[in-house]
Amino acid sequence: MKPTTVKDSSQVSRRDVFRAGSMASVAGLLAALPLRSAAAPAARLPSRGGGPNVYERVGCRPFINCTSTFTINGGSAQLPEVIEAVHEAAFYHVNLDELMAAVGPRIAELLGAEAAMVSSGAAGAVTCGTLACVAGGDPETIQQLPDTYGVKDEVIVPSWSRSTYDHAVRTTGIKMLEVTTYDDLKNAFGPKTAMCTGQVNMLRGKNPFTLEQFTAEARKHGVPVLIDAAADLPLVPNPILEKGADLVAYSGGKILRGPQSAGILIGRKDLITAAFTNSAPHHAFARAMKVSKEEIVGAYVAVHSLLNGRSRKAEDDLWRSWYKEITAKITKVDGVTTTVSEPASAANYPTLMVSWDPKKIGLTAGELGKMMLDGEPRIKTHAGGDGHQFRLRPCAMYDGEQKIVASRLHEIFRNAPGEKPVVPLKPPTVTIDGHWDIDLQFTVGSAQHKVYFTTDGNDVSGQYVGRITDKPVTGTVSGNEVKFTGGGKVEATTLNYAFTGHVQGDHMSGEASLGEYGKARWTAKRRA
Repeated sequence: MKPTTVKDSSQVSRRDVFRAGSMASVAGLLAALPLRSAAAPAARLPSRGGGPNVYERVGCRPFINCTSTFTINGGSAQLPEVIEAVHEAAFYHVNLDELMAAVGPRIAELLGAEAAMVSSGAAGAVTCGTLACVAGGDPETIQQLPDTYGVKDEVIVPSWSRSTYDHAVRTTGIKMLEVTTYDDLKNAFGPKTAMCTGQVNMLRGKNPFTLEQFTAEARKHGVPVLIDAAADLPLVPNPILEKGADLVAYSGGKILRGPQSAGILIGRKDLITAAFTNSAPHHAFARAMKVSKEEIVGAYVAVHSLLNGRSRKAEDDLWRSWYKEITAKITKVDGVTTTVSEPASAANYPTLMVSWDPKKIGLTAGELGKMMLDGEPRIKTHAGGDGHQFRLRPCAMYDGEQKIVASRLHEIFRNAPGEKPVVPLKPPTVTIDGHWDIDLQFTVGSAQHKVYFTTDGNDVSGQYVGRITDKPVTGTVSGNEVKFTGGGKVEATTLNYAFTGHVQGDHMSGEASLGEYGKARWTAKRRA
């Protein structure tokens, strides 16, 4: 336990009183909760704030986060001033309309935009921006959505600038109209076009048309453009607004280092006003996308810090020094190499690729990732799958943790077995060629899919057909054990299923991994 510093009563502030009271209450609550045996205390995890006990007491073990800004792993390391602002904001109440009216113009001024609002993450910003373009400020349309009958409900999007994240656009009930070439774009506008959208990759690389061409064509038809720049830092001057976009969405919890669940939408004043009208606390489609007073204040402080005192160059230089330290340690093991990837623009940051020779180090990335996470303290990385490299991202790490990461990697690499022997598959003892009907049982609900198999020795190929998807099959059969892939594409999201099971005559059964959606049990019957 850390020694308590006793202050003279004249030095004790209201902040100290509030904090002491609140921390005592939390400590009392947590002390009443028994530690779950499945969660050993992270004794060697570096201590910050009040330590990791707030998680451990409920049976959840925190980790050193080498995955940077990934939402599922907690986002980036919040700036100390953001943490302080969120804490202070919790002690008072304000009207959220008044707070946004005060904070929005300040964020806009800092970022060089007409207007701004704080949202529930970048996804919330994208949804609210879409609602602004579709419903505007019309109360009837606001209440009607996501039913788009009689409403402009088409959104033009480049096929090469889509991702699973544009579900934040689709959730409003609109239809995505894909274009690929510049001619496609020019011919795509019609009476139902409500908006154009794309990802930040429209700024980069050799694309079929530029962001300037995209926005210029939209402007000819009076159609606003929204760009999702979630992972980027909002730069001043803003390169996306400069190229004609009307709205740009950013995450507050990535490289901006604000509250993880906050986002920022900047752009045209009328559209920002409409976006907030369609958002919480108002009774509209995005009512569920609530952003708290604490997050609004925290997001503002993060933006203010970015333009007043925070040095991104110093951060990048520090992270590069970590990479040198990690590299010096782990490359002592023969077969290990590293490469620093420099950012494409000032909106991003350098990362470190760690690679190893499988002929000298007999571990897959998935095996290494599990060993890193199973150790003490836990270390979360991007290491996964059957490859032999992973990317380290630094934005959620704290100075000193790079030493722990380097030592753990060095230990694992040094003690790893040599090249893995190839385990031959068994000769097939079953025949699976033909058409099969598959029954998938999810945690809740079920689905009936189909698959056609052809085999060549141990190799399996064919076609998988879901309810609305299809995908070529790859797989193997070993003895009576079968492994094959399934899934397909829904809009911009690729679903990857991994089936494992056993075959008995005209029947087979097993388990399917659904990626981030968990697992399912499955059975299949060969068609007659």
